[in-house]
Amino acid sequence: MYNILHKYKRFIFLPLKLAIVLGAFYFMYQQLANNELLSFTQLKQQFFVLFSKNSWLILLLLLFTDANWLLEIFKWKTLASNEKKITFFEAYEQCFASLTASLITPNRIGEYGAKALYFEKKHRKKVMVLNLIGNLSQLTITIFFGIFGMFFLNFYFEVNIFSFNTGKFLLVLNVLLLLYLIGKYFGITKKLTELTIKIFNYTKELPLKIQLKTLAYSLFRYLVFSHQFYFFLQLFHIEAPYFMLMSLIFSTYFIASVIPSLAIFDWVIKGSVAVFIFGLIDANPITIITIITFMWLLNFAVPAILGSIFVLNFKMSAEK
Repeated sequence: MYNILHKYKRFIFLPLKLAIVLGAFYFMYQQLANNELLSFTQLKQQFFVLFSKNSWLILLLLLFTDANWLLEIFKWKTLASNEKKITFFEAYEQCFASLTASLITPNRIGEYGAKALYFEKKHRKKVMVLNLIGNLSQLTITIFFGIFGMFFLNFYFEVNIFSFNTGKFLLVLNVLLLLYLIGKYFGITKKLTELTIKIFNYTKELPLKIQLKTLAYSLFRYLVFSHQFYFFLQLFHIEAPYFMLMSLIFSTYFIASVIPSLAIFDWVIKGSVAVFIFGLIDANPITIITIITFMWLLNFAVPAILGSIFVLNFKMSAEK
């Protein structure tokens, strides 16, 4: 039975790979064609207004995207090297293919399995942990700058973001307690605790040099895409001091990062949050949604299209 499955594995994998790619293209098309926040006609109008007389801007914005993903590729190459040395191109392929494969999974969890399949079976669990460490380092940077931005908003706009509500606090506490008791009853809590301890122990064994480089790549990547956002704001003539605009950007990414969602809807979440946040300076909602859409196209949709090529050409580690 095993020999039969091994013999026809590539034919079994082909429909799966096609489904991933076609699914990715379908969902991206749906978000552009049936977007309730910004119609496709409005998006085209904004595109021609912005780039018709300044075609060089497209190149400049693509350079931001290149820098963003180069930093992510080097970060993954650094992390993966703890298990197996990989080349820059291998890291490039793994990052883009896993992005495409993760489109329809909650919070991009499909990325973990996709990257792990590029490695031999003995490395796969640890590779998923390394990917988790990379994502947590990016989240850490987002939270750090996000809290800074939120304090700024709280101070200058008096939005009472950090106000304490006893009723809500007790509700959240009771929900967490209920989840804990349910998890304990079914043995889930124990398994999660054991898994957390294993992940923590593996992280402690990770060389300090790799940890610091991972954090540095996450920091520079965050600065790149947040300033790409700032550059878009300047192009659309959103007038406000640099410090204020960056605080609004930091707050947008922070709030959006803590809202669970499908990866394909990431830009919708960011768009809704950004409209609220930039509404504090009376920015035009259509302009903000347009900027979020352009950011999504450059940093998410285009790389996902490139990743589809790698998904179609994918071969499991044992086949190589």
